[in-house]
Amino acid sequence: MTRVAAVDCGTNSIRLLVADVDPDSGELVDLDRRMTIVRLGQGVDRTGRLAPEALERTFAACRDYAAIIKEHGAERLRFVATSATRDAGNRDEFVRGVVDILGVAPEVVTGDQEAEFSFTGATKELTGRADLHRPYLVVDIGGGSTEFVVGEEHMRAARSVDVGCVRMTERHLVRDGVVSDPPSAEQIAAMRADIEAALDLAEESVPLREAKTLVGLAGSVTTVSAIAQDLPEYDSTRIHHSRVTVDRVREITDWLLHSTHAERAAVPSMHPGRVDVIAAGALVLLAIMERTRAEEVVVSEHDILDGIAFEVAQAPQ
Repeated sequence: MTRVAAVDCGTNSIRLLVADVDPDSGELVDLDRRMTIVRLGQGVDRTGRLAPEALERTFAACRDYAAIIKEHGAERLRFVATSATRDAGNRDEFVRGVVDILGVAPEVVTGDQEAEFSFTGATKELTGRADLHRPYLVVDIGGGSTEFVVGEEHMRAARSVDVGCVRMTERHLVRDGVVSDPPSAEQIAAMRADIEAALDLAEESVPLREAKTLVGLAGSVTTVSAIAQDLPEYDSTRIHHSRVTVDRVREITDWLLHSTHAERAAVPSMHPGRVDVIAAGALVLLAIMERTRAEEVVVSEHDILDGIAFEVAQAPQ
């Protein structure tokens, strides 16, 4: 086993996994897995730059993670940065801050690389399951983008599109700097049209409708699962590999889109950082399920972080 650390810095959150990994057997044992909402992508869609306060929130989380990585004695570390930093004009400032704190440069990966990590992390432990049929369609609904990957044992086709819970919220649900509470029918319709256009793009290169099993990743999907199960608190063990039907996703999405901030915040399993963006994320999931005619989504807590961990464990010293 090799002890590794993986950091995934996205548009909405930054996450850490410290694990013992055997890449040959596919075994991965968590030592520490955590997530911090930093909203690194705050305003990027509008300004093209990472906001100073967003950078500071992210650097504060990196300092916390550096202490955890040192405490566990991880032998290798890989830091992957995704959608927000691909879009930012001041990405050099971000890179310098991460190097100063963690000693490694963030790898600003392409959407296809991101998708491959997600596919590996989400499907490695599903191999051999008689109740889940291939090909898989793995969808990773992030803050700024959504990755689509179809494959069997390995990724066959992938596409990243610029539709995510933060980007859709900022683009369609914010008026005068405030998230609509709740949004109007016109706002919802415009957001849905944007999502459908992105699905059209994804289908140009990924055969979405060939999939036999839909696997959903990231916070929007896991939060929908927690709501579907009426969990008294967020419980990753109950969420991992849970299944949510399309009818239940439709009910939850409708409620989220027509609820107030206070009503969403009162959901016991809701992370405070997701209160204002979960409705958009749920709508992305629903649109995908309706487009692919998926009867259910298999929810995975193992995603790009696990894929990064497998890759770093396999890499030559």
